[in-house]
Amino acid sequence: MARLVARALRLGRSALIQTGLTAGVYQRRYRVSYLMPILMWPEPVILVAPTRTIEHLRAVEIPRLQEWLQTDRPLAKPAPTGAAPTKRIATYDQNINFPGLMLADPQSWLASRLGTDAQFHSKIPTIIDGVDDLESWTREQLTASLHPGDWNDLMLAVPQEVDAILQVRVLLTRACFQHPAKPDECYLLETAEQNILVGLFEKIEPSGLIPVAWSNFWRRWKSNGKLRWAQIHRSAGSFSLFCAPIQVAEVLSKIWDDRAVVLIGGAVDVEQTAPIFRQMLGLPELTSVKFSPDRQSELIQLYIPNWLPLPNTPEFQGVLIEEIRTLLLMSASVAGLTVLIVGDVPLKARLAAILASEFGSRVQVEKTDVGENAILVTGWEFWRQHQGELSAPHLLAIATLPLPSMENPLVTARVAYYKERRQDWFRLYLLPAALNELQRAIGPVRERQGVVAIFDTRVLHRSYGQQVLAAMSPFARIDYLDTTWLTQA
Repeated sequence: MARLVARALRLGRSALIQTGLTAGVYQRRYRVSYLMPILMWPEPVILVAPTRTIEHLRAVEIPRLQEWLQTDRPLAKPAPTGAAPTKRIATYDQNINFPGLMLADPQSWLASRLGTDAQFHSKIPTIIDGVDDLESWTREQLTASLHPGDWNDLMLAVPQEVDAILQVRVLLTRACFQHPAKPDECYLLETAEQNILVGLFEKIEPSGLIPVAWSNFWRRWKSNGKLRWAQIHRSAGSFSLFCAPIQVAEVLSKIWDDRAVVLIGGAVDVEQTAPIFRQMLGLPELTSVKFSPDRQSELIQLYIPNWLPLPNTPEFQGVLIEEIRTLLLMSASVAGLTVLIVGDVPLKARLAAILASEFGSRVQVEKTDVGENAILVTGWEFWRQHQGELSAPHLLAIATLPLPSMENPLVTARVAYYKERRQDWFRLYLLPAALNELQRAIGPVRERQGVVAIFDTRVLHRSYGQQVLAAMSPFARIDYLDTTWLTQA
């Protein structure tokens, strides 16, 4: 990795690196590899990483490496008199022309690269750590929104259209609240609702006085904002509107040719050349390297019972709960965290209640402040966001594969996008998303060579099951409960 980063800096050749390391302390092992060439390079470099990673690098890794390498790589403007040299850290948006190392969180970097001032730093080599989330970061950056308070701002800015604005707000409120309640309260805007909004914008746009939030929303709507939805706040009797691009490849493809970029992620694609990932982000051909977990120190014990009913059958939930209960009883003597990932929200609540009646306060639902021997019941999103804050689990049980749910209207809209273009929406979207989520989820278990149990037999009975198993390699697999596995994990 260090050589690839050094080559990118020296020759301007971009690279994509899949480290195979996806969580917590386990993930930090590779960061020294890209920091060393960055700190030894005499010209400007941009390092993009999540805020928590940036803070760790700034406080721990960079000062240690600077001292060990005996380098004085400038990281910021000169510090005030008496300040420690290690405190001289660059703030990306304030130091565009700074000649040293600039640290940027994804939101700041994307705002600058996709903004009007992109030419000021487009030629600087860029290292991006954590590109597993680059698509979602970009879509979030490109999402325009209107919240309840923005309607009042619009009426103040365009007082001559107050009646029309109030009428549109009432019509949209009535349309939104006709949707049946559901957990995420997220709904795609129907054609009639979209036409109501378009009519409003055609009335207020000529005034040239509309607030920034409204002008941004309308600009996104007219450009590539094909993903349009409402978030309902039933208790408050209000709603928020959102508009975002379905695909970000077209936008991102414009920034890859300026200068060398090294993209570093855990497991972004099953294949080394990452064709689906590159298509998703509009990446050109580039050097691609994929590191695999070590079979000696990072192998997991994989339990997949082959007799369970499929998840879409009425018998599944009852059998699943009993199987998880048996698994917990057999591993009761093992010290360490147990994590149960359940994507179905009602099932997650039901499972937690049943287990709490037997295992008591050990059972916690989506909390990070848990005991050493806790049983954590969680959804996929919570585990992805907080696994780095928890100890490595000795047992990770997965109810069903993390295939994006077609009940989510945003997923439905993206699938419809692929269908309109006669593309394989499952292979290009649903399956890659599931494999990425799955590999990130099991990363912490590799730290202690623990047990991963999967109760979704589609892994065994569907054609894509082999890709799922390949993504989880290396592993030792059985289809029966082995007490020696559970007691030694």
